[in-house]
Amino acid sequence: MTERLPDQDLRTDEGLMLAYKDGDAAAFEVLYGRWRRPLFRYVAHQCGQDGASDELFQDIWLRVVNARQQYEVAAKFSTWLFRIAHNRLVDHWRSSNRMPVVDSALPEDEDADFTASIPSPDDDRPDRRAERKALAEQIVVAVQSLPDVQRETFLLSQDGEMSLEEIASLMGVGRETVKSRLRYALGKLRQELSKWR
Repeated sequence: MTERLPDQDLRTDEGLMLAYKDGDAAAFEVLYGRWRRPLFRYVAHQCGQDGASDELFQDIWLRVVNARQQYEVAAKFSTWLFRIAHNRLVDHWRSSNRMPVVDSALPEDEDADFTASIPSPDDDRPDRRAERKALAEQIVVAVQSLPDVQRETFLLSQDGEMSLEEIASLMGVGRETVKSRLRYALGKLRQELSKWR
């Protein structure tokens, strides 16, 4: 979930977008503050190393700004935002002759949960900080190694905070397909991170 500090604007994301639609520029600043990091992580992980993530990230926010007059609350703001991001990424993949690879298999242990042993943030010893940093780097590498559709499903679930139904609607596939892709992604991540441990 997106962190909200006690002194932050308590309006919903949808309420903020409606306020922005009505001319409240400060509402957009709050929305941007809430969603810039999750959206950037999603875009950066989807682009890999091709250097396009900054430009795509800015373009997505520009599309949000340009679409404000047409905005209606038909779904969560995050769903609307990540639909814009997904569509922009599809355009990017098409223009660079790169399309997501469709996975066809399920992991052998598809029902196992993905759990990584992450050290407690309360333990601030230098060796623990180094261990957390190394684990974070391994997680990034593991996520990057996923096939495109699995990576996108995982990132929409984690960074976009989207439900299986929302992801299915966004990607134009069935709920069970999303569930399978997510299980497969989690299985691969678990397998990669177990090597690290």
